[in-house]
Amino acid sequence: MKPDASIKKCAVVFGVGASQGIGAAVCRRIAREGLWVYVVGRTQEKLNRVVQGIQNQGGHASAVIADTTQFEHVEQVFAQIREQGLLLDLVVHNVGSNYPSRFLSSTLDFFDSMWKLTFLSGFHVGQLAASVMSEQKQGTILFTGASGSLRGKPYFAAFTMGKSALRCYVQELSAQMKSEHVHVAHIIIDGMVDGDRINHAVFGLGRLLRYGKGAGGLNIDAIAENYWKLHQQPPCIWSQEIDLRPFKEKF
Repeated sequence: MKPDASIKKCAVVFGVGASQGIGAAVCRRIAREGLWVYVVGRTQEKLNRVVQGIQNQGGHASAVIADTTQFEHVEQVFAQIREQGLLLDLVVHNVGSNYPSRFLSSTLDFFDSMWKLTFLSGFHVGQLAASVMSEQKQGTILFTGASGSLRGKPYFAAFTMGKSALRCYVQELSAQMKSEHVHVAHIIIDGMVDGDRINHAVFGLGRLLRYGKGAGGLNIDAIAENYWKLHQQPPCIWSQEIDLRPFKEKF
């Protein structure tokens, strides 16, 4: 679907899955501002539901299937935007899953697949988004991080490896892109997210686990609001990193 002539700016959100997830919530929040949103993920049915929800609220969006671990897939997304003549205002990288694994029994293939998902996909998105925005001399690139971006925990060595590498990459990219008037930031999601992934885990027992820990979970719409606020920061106070936690989270 091609945006109509009245729409001048667009945003791209990579890593959109369930309708009740961070990626989908960010898409909905951006669409409320009148931008055309490219909703990028791997499952057509899930993407269609997110796009339909945005359109039902009067917003504009397109579903795009892409595997962000493949450079040519990400490249095609940006090529599509270029062909449609839109200003690339905001890019969000929200890719990665924290699959647990016992370290001594983890295979090299598992580590490699997790590295590609948590870091390499971010490298692809960051490099291509920065290239476009350098020419524009404006734009924002946001990356979703996690507790694993800061510290390792048992059973999550592979996840921590990729997420901590992504954080370092974002720090370097942020410093480099400031002179190009491009805002690059990293958001650490430190706690359980009140979304489909945890609430539907283990036949619905995930919801009990979330409340049993006393944290309650991070609201996805509140998370999305913080992404938009980061994008709206003036250059004089650009944040390079923020962390979001439930107020009951134990440290």
